[in-house]
Amino acid sequence: MKKLMFLIPVIGIALAVHGQDGGDKSKRASPPAKASETTNDGVMITIDYSQPSVKGRSIGKDLEPLPGKVWRTGANEATVFEVNKDVKVDGKPLPAGKYGLFTIANGDDWTIIFNKTWKQWGAFTYKDADDVLRVNAKGKKAPSFNEKFTINVAKDGKVSLLWGDKMVDFWIK
Repeated sequence: MKKLMFLIPVIGIALAVHGQDGGDKSKRASPPAKASETTNDGVMITIDYSQPSVKGRSIGKDLEPLPGKVWRTGANEATVFEVNKDVKVDGKPLPAGKYGLFTIANGDDWTIIFNKTWKQWGAFTYKDADDVLRVNAKGKKAPSFNEKFTINVAKDGKVSLLWGDKMVDFWIK
């Protein structure tokens, strides 16, 4: 009976925390977003991610991506990158399928990672042994400041990661 009396408040708290947003992910501090485009080459690119906000914090210091550390390239669940055909990412082959999209930032040098384990929370269980492809990209100054992390996919296959005053592009062909 004592165990039951202890469990009732614990279960109540767990249900209250889980039920705060009623399962509605759009009410999260970092809401879900989707970038989707069918390129001129007929490749359907879909990227599901969550959008953290800067909120006056310093990217790379007290906000991801932290230098040299794997980042889920968004917030909450790992970002999911999907293509319907075999493609080349910056000239390197990537088979059709669904991937976890991770990045590593070192100043303006970025590593874009396509990992076979796409269904995971953040990068906490990320394993580099599961990487299918890594490509290098250069970061540059964004045309304007992006309060919310944003991913854009263009008809020509250019994928742009926009976060704060940074922009990182890679190409899907």
